[in-house]
Amino acid sequence: MTRRFGAAVLRSYGSPFTVEDVLLDAGPAVGEILVRVAGCGMCRTDLAVRRSGGRSPLPAVLGHEGAGVVVETGGPDTGLVVGDHVVLSFDSCGHCRFCLNAAPAYCESFASLNLFGGRAENAARFRDAAGGGLAPRWFGQSSFAEYAMVPARNAVRVDPALPVELLGPLGCGFLTGAGAVLNS
Repeated sequence: MTRRFGAAVLRSYGSPFTVEDVLLDAGPAVGEILVRVAGCGMCRTDLAVRRSGGRSPLPAVLGHEGAGVVVETGGPDTGLVVGDHVVLSFDSCGHCRFCLNAAPAYCESFASLNLFGGRAENAARFRDAAGGGLAPRWFGQSSFAEYAMVPARNAVRVDPALPVELLGPLGCGFLTGAGAVLNS
């Protein structure tokens, strides 16, 4: 089943984001979840891509401070269920020495997974309305969209009593700020 929804697409360096329809051609693969994005922060990193001089692949849907509600899971082993409220964060490989030692921010594949192309598997399922490919999963999520397909490992369940539409910056801005304060 193809899902059509709105997203903010960055087509070229230096240009503005344009809101347009995008297509997702399949549901979650094993270990993934589909999240209806309720809110998203705009980080300086998202804006910096516009001036990155070709380092991040375009066209792309950026956004890496997303939060929302799980609408579909890629199997029972995700640890999440439909209806869970989640905050999304960066992607990590899950098997390097840093990931295995509970330090995914130092993942050996951090740059390739989050900044320079994302995961190659299932990349072709995310495209623009004309059928052109979009760079897969900026920071593991591409949350400048109505939906985000993410590895379940970079989603954190939160209390549904909290205003999920305001929680996106917990996935980056608040973590970065807290880390700077606590480690400097």
